[in-house]
Amino acid sequence: MERREQRAEALERLDRVTRERFLRDIYPRRKPVVLTGLELGTCTTKWTIDYLSQAEGSKEVKIHVSAVPQMDFLSKNFVYRTLPFDAFVRRAAEVKHKEYFLTEDEKYYLRSVGEDVRKDIADIRKQFPILAEDVHIPEYFEKEQFFSSVFRISSAGLQLWTHYDVMDNFLIQVTGRKRVVLYSPRDAPYLYLSGMHVTGTKSEVLDVDNPDMEKYPLFVKAKRYECVLEAGDVLFIPALWFHNVISEEFGVALNVFWKHLPAESYDKTDTYGNKDPMAASRAIQILDRALKTLEELPEEYRDFYARRMVLRIQEKAYRNDCG
Repeated sequence: MERREQRAEALERLDRVTRERFLRDIYPRRKPVVLTGLELGTCTTKWTIDYLSQAEGSKEVKIHVSAVPQMDFLSKNFVYRTLPFDAFVRRAAEVKHKEYFLTEDEKYYLRSVGEDVRKDIADIRKQFPILAEDVHIPEYFEKEQFFSSVFRISSAGLQLWTHYDVMDNFLIQVTGRKRVVLYSPRDAPYLYLSGMHVTGTKSEVLDVDNPDMEKYPLFVKAKRYECVLEAGDVLFIPALWFHNVISEEFGVALNVFWKHLPAESYDKTDTYGNKDPMAASRAIQILDRALKTLEELPEEYRDFYARRMVLRIQEKAYRNDCG
């Protein structure tokens, strides 16, 4: 089995960037950047294991539990379980567990959700109000653009699947250390998205550090960007940028998502912020119908007109710049 590691380009790190500079110089570039030295509140010093456990107590939380470090959303190689928050925090901080669901070295992951996941968005102010008081979110966007604030806790060694989100976000690393690997939206053809019309936000390539090149030969063409987030760092991830997150230590983070497009562009039933914009969903449905229509032709004709369709899409929809 052939395996090959990609070379990575380090993300730019910028210190003490003001809101004005971010909106003027960084945001329009639509590229990830690590922001350091921002005022994040007392969370970076207060959020110890003991403090977290005491602050939110024994309220029950639904968590992901995996017997392996690489969590795969496509194959669902994890289970959902419920624990009191204080017990969960202590387990997630352990390497070996005396009490466990699957194995003594299982990994834990919390991704906060709304009270009713079908209707409510994640908002740390509502789900974890005591902890929310310790956080100062860099509001480098208008208040009406705010979508969600997702509270996350990960075991050391946990790796989350490669995916993209349809909204811009700040990944605020409050405690611990994370390594993040990113890929441009333009490299989507090389990332082996599964089921483009349904679950196409996620890549089949789980092990981005040591990919199986026999199974995923095009993956090497994707340009890899990388950064390490230390406590207090903030990663700006523009919408549509693929990212793979590895928790090198037990850590706590907060994702803040906001709407880059006009509000009416998004699916109003989307509480996670990962459903494609309404116009994109309609376009994909139209494309599926067009491909179904092509099946009425013999293979030779179907191939010819499919290629013409591709050329037309490239001519009408692809960007001309090379950035």
